[in-house]
Amino acid sequence: MTTTDTAVKAERPLPAGATAKPKPSLSARIAEKAGSGFVQVFLILVALFWMMPTIGLLISSLRGSSDIAASGWWEVFTKPAQLTTENYSELLSNDIITNSLWSTVMITVPSTVLVVVIGALAGYAFAWMDFPGRDWWFMLVVGLLVVPVQVALIPVSELFGEIGIFETTFGVVMFHVAFGLPFAIFLLRNFFAQIPRELLEAARLDGAGEIRLFARVVMPLGGPAIASLGIFQFLWVWNDMLVALIFADSESPPITVALQQQVRQFGNNIDVLAPGAFLSMIIPLAVFFLFQRQFVTGVMAGAVK
Repeated sequence: MTTTDTAVKAERPLPAGATAKPKPSLSARIAEKAGSGFVQVFLILVALFWMMPTIGLLISSLRGSSDIAASGWWEVFTKPAQLTTENYSELLSNDIITNSLWSTVMITVPSTVLVVVIGALAGYAFAWMDFPGRDWWFMLVVGLLVVPVQVALIPVSELFGEIGIFETTFGVVMFHVAFGLPFAIFLLRNFFAQIPRELLEAARLDGAGEIRLFARVVMPLGGPAIASLGIFQFLWVWNDMLVALIFADSESPPITVALQQQVRQFGNNIDVLAPGAFLSMIIPLAVFFLFQRQFVTGVMAGAVK
């Protein structure tokens, strides 16, 4: 077939009354392919492979230290009677681990709430309020995204030492809030800016002020983006070790630092480390799956706008 024949075929008009069949999107083609049995089996195998470390950690946390030293965790499928919950009982009686879990909650929750609240207020201001130098201030906020945490550790630790919040829970929270806000403001400002102007103007004509507009219109529409930001910030702070290792109180460190200290002090106490590691991991996983629908909706909304 020549090039001319191909062009004629491409330009051939459709019969009267017929409409052009739209080309399926990439996501539709992937979903169609995923419906086949082979692809489903492949995806299940990939998911099992990806979950293998988590499954191994869970099974190890339910085995005694002697069984762990004698054989691999997969041996439990031949001897299921060796499973026990004694490790978790011992873990919950360990004051270091329980105090570290409480310290982690005391750091993670306010760090997440403050970043979401301040980020939402600032994002709305940058998106829909007029004030001098708004674009320049927003460019400054975006510029802060490129500042790595490692560069600020020494100067911020000296500053915190001078004002008396070094090695305190408040100091760790302030550090996470300061470094979480640039991304939060950037994300929420861009999301709020996509809200139709006509909707906000109609609310203003009905007498809504800025506070009511933010609470009754912007916040409900920005729910998916706010949920996504909250999940990101929660996972980042919960799993953080670098900032906690330097800024947290050594007497009541977060769970990541406490588990690392357990390894350094005892080396082979896997009967405490395995359930501690799984417990520290299962909480952020529960938060993710609890808000999974809002997270996916927020990501997809940001992708199509």
